[in-house]
Parts: sequence; structure tokens; C-alpha cells
Amino acid sequence: MQFNENAPILFVMVGIIVAAVLAQSVFFLIKAWRHGKKIGMDPKKLRRIARTAVVFTIAPAIAIVISVITLAKDLGVALPWLRLSVVGSLSYETIAASNAESGMGLVFGTVSSLTAKQYVTITLVMTISILVGIWLVPLVGEKVQKGMINIGNRDAKWGELLSSSMFIGMISAFIGYVFCDFAGVFGGDTTGLIPVLVFAVSAAVMGLAGFLVMKKPEWHWVSDYAIPLSMIAGMASAIPFTAWLG
Repeated sequence: MQFNENAPILFVMVGIIVAAVLAQSVFFLIKAWRHGKKIGMDPKKLRRIARTAVVFTIAPAIAIVISVITLAKDLGVALPWLRLSVVGSLSYETIAASNAESGMGLVFGTVSSLTAKQYVTITLVMTISILVGIWLVPLVGEKVQKGMINIGNRDAKWGELLSSSMFIGMISAFIGYVFCDFAGVFGGDTTGLIPVLVFAVSAAVMGLAGFLVMKKPEWHWVSDYAIPLSMIAGMASAIPFTAWLG
């Protein structure tokens, strides 16, 4: 019997896991709301936080749907749905799946069907690799946090500098991903410009939001929506840029 990446049993299994994750989210949402009221938080502030959180989920949700569609060609819908609903990102999942397929002599994006063995292998590579971050935090997270607190207590300036450097280092990893194919432009391949232009559009929208808040303090609410708006604008701009360049 030929293996089917979109077999109903896979959707049932994934659906159960996603439902459990959603149940956890609802549980902690209710607990947080009740605790906020218990400690005397203004109900208006709680509602504003809730609205902001809802907007914050829109842009990532759109990105997740696009990511599922991207991965579904090779892996079916069930596996990408599970990976991107629980833990993972398009950049990581694509790299992990691509490396696993490459090791089996396949080319990511061109696979029409997988055997059960290939599917399980790809699933294991994607899952085991991402688990490093989950078990590493309980092991070293507290030690790192205490070290940063100690440095901050001894010298607040160096503590702030270290914290900022770690954040910039994390952002630099994503910046590198944006520019990694840019060199191809000099060889006539303009597709490397697409992520750069998308990045520029997102940055411009974020900068515009900051400018509006600075010039119009009464528009402080714009800062609550700056990140989701910049993400949506960037994703929307990718469509004409891709049609134009590649």
C-alpha cells in the first residue's frame, strides 16, 4: 500500500495534539485574566492588552498559513500543521526538512510523494532538532539569568550592554538569513533582492509607526500595532516583489 502524507489518521493525531495546546492556552488565559483582576488591574487595561494580543496573533497566523502551504507540497498538510502550531518556524522547518531530504537524495520542493520511511525520517529530524531548545533552557537558563543579574548588580552599564548584545546577536542571525542570497544579484539572479526589499518595507513601516508616535503622542496606540502591521506589510509586499524579480 502506498504511503499517503495526507492520510486521515494523521489529521486525527495532529488534531488531538493541537487541541491539547489550545486547551492549555485557554486555561492560562483565564488564569491570567482572573489574576489580573485579583491584583487590582484596571479592566480597561486588561481589555486593551487582550485586543493587542489578538492583533499580535494575526500576522504570525498569516505567516503560519503561508508556511504550511510552502511545506505541504513535500510533506503533506498534517506534519507542517503540527510543527508550526506547536513549536517551530518556517525558516527552521524548511532547513531541517531540506537537509533531511538532501541526505536521502531528494531535492526539497520537487518531491511529489514520500515513502513511510522517508516521512518518518524527516519527521524525526525536524522534531529532535527543535527539542534542543526545549531541554536546554531548564538546564542552563537559570544559570545564564543569574550570571546576567550578577553582572548587572556589579556594573549596571555592562549588564545592560551584555543584554543588548545578546539581543542584537539574535537579530543578526535573522538579518543574515535575509541577505544570504544577495550575492547572487551580481551574477544576474535577482531573487536574492526579494527578502531584502521585504525587510526594507517592514523596517519602513516600523519606522513610520515610531515617527507618528514621536510626533503625535496622543497616537500612542500605534505602537501596540506596529509589529503586526510591519509584518503584514512585509508579507504583502513579497507578492509584487516576487512577481517582479523572481
